[in-house]
Amino acid sequence: MKITELLITELDHEAIGSRKALEHVPEGKNDWKPHDRSMPLGRLATIVATTPGWIEMVVNMDEIDINPPGGPKFAPQPWKTRQDLLQQLEASLQKGKEILRNTTDDRLFNTKWRMLSAGKPMMEQSRYEAIREGVINHMAHHRGQLTVYLRLTGETVPAIYGPSADEGKS
Repeated sequence: MKITELLITELDHEAIGSRKALEHVPEGKNDWKPHDRSMPLGRLATIVATTPGWIEMVVNMDEIDINPPGGPKFAPQPWKTRQDLLQQLEASLQKGKEILRNTTDDRLFNTKWRMLSAGKPMMEQSRYEAIREGVINHMAHHRGQLTVYLRLTGETVPAIYGPSADEGKS
């Protein structure tokens, strides 16, 4: 089996948990955050919804500067409803899977990808490592943060990898 196929399987598996979390995101609280240094709920939910699409950058670009001169070029699509978020997730997931279908294991393992901040290298790794760490693991990390936000806003927390304290309660 090709590594690209394994990555697609893993994306599909992780999308189940992301879908569950996004289905519980409260509407109308996009600016809410648990602490001054925390990111707003709307931005965090957007990251969870759009992370699979980042595979396109890793496969098709040699590097990305997350803090470029003049500010970031990426502006996430705003959302108002959970349905908007779920649509973003599905579009992002399909985009990431399509990119993987159209690349090769050789490209993933034998070409490097770099992340910069203000022109300074933060990391350089194989594209495979960048997908595993910077996309799939990163999505799980932010989804975990999102479940904490759900708890703090009084929403129920869905089961992701195992039971949730909210399962079976009405």
